[in-house]
Amino acid sequence: MLRLILSLALAFTPLALSAARVKDLARFEGQRENQLVGYGIVVGLAGDGDSNALTTLRSVANALERNGLKLDPAQIKSKNAAAVMLTADIAAFLKPGARIDVTVSSVGDAKSLQGGVLLQTPLLGADGRAYAVAQGPIAVGGFLGGAGGAGGATVQKNHPTVGIISNGAIVEREIAADFVRDGRLALSLQNPDFTSAARVATAINRAIPASLAVARDAATVDLVLPENYAGRDVDFLSDVGAVTVSPDSLARIVINERTGTIVATSPVSLSQVAISHGALTITIASNLSVSQPGAFSPGGQTAVVPNTQTSIKETKGGFTVVEATSSIDRLASALNALGVSTREMMAIFQTLKTSGALQAELIIN
Repeated sequence: MLRLILSLALAFTPLALSAARVKDLARFEGQRENQLVGYGIVVGLAGDGDSNALTTLRSVANALERNGLKLDPAQIKSKNAAAVMLTADIAAFLKPGARIDVTVSSVGDAKSLQGGVLLQTPLLGADGRAYAVAQGPIAVGGFLGGAGGAGGATVQKNHPTVGIISNGAIVEREIAADFVRDGRLALSLQNPDFTSAARVATAINRAIPASLAVARDAATVDLVLPENYAGRDVDFLSDVGAVTVSPDSLARIVINERTGTIVATSPVSLSQVAISHGALTITIASNLSVSQPGAFSPGGQTAVVPNTQTSIKETKGGFTVVEATSSIDRLASALNALGVSTREMMAIFQTLKTSGALQAELIIN
């Protein structure tokens, strides 16, 4: 497992970072997504909806009133509806009529949203204005089934109270994006780094000499719209986005303890160290046995007697010298030679960082 993980890390982080387009490394200031949110009602849940919650019943009554039927919420008894919250991201430059995906999440005690249909719901921005309207059937990546009978056994797969409506919202209002101001614009790097910012500015100046690109800081590159691109802002942005750059990468080791995944970037280096790692395993097994009295013994009673067994297994560790390495492939080979598990490798990386022998940022999730 460890060899596979480090091999995958090596495959995705080669020694010489390949060139990438500017459009994949950065975005133009003003070109951003915005979050939308809304409150709605899902119907048609076949008894899996909210258990007659007052807020849900009032919402159903309001929906019926908009369609010409006025009812008191106390007169409504239904478990086929559920109150939900909707979330979506709207990208820049989307025009009215475009469609976006919507995530639907139950806010009550509904058992499942499977088979439900969302009623027309406005999606609001942070300014309280509606930018899209959502409606449609919900796709849930799971299910909740009951076996019936007095036991009430149920089977659940994945998460049935959260679903998605693909292309379920229609954009009603465009969010204006102003990215060129007085002939100037700026690039924002997705992964701020001084070296990467300087390389981006240099590459743009070489490809478009009249652009006057200057790195302002680790995350921003300022550009001036050349005279020959006057009135052709989109053409300039297209040419800048197509410029290729070899970005720099920080030396990082990311450890996810929940999944047991380790990913290391190519600049990671290790000083010469001697490593010894052993393991101590304690196993405690508890069993229950029955003690029977002898035949015809007066006053004898059957008794349950606990039986506990304890075993200790210690793996011997010996010092292994790991030579100094300056590349990820040598580091992977050296650590794989230790023959330790992924969990043990995590402990080794933390100890190497504490000792100062690991020249990389250690991130533990």
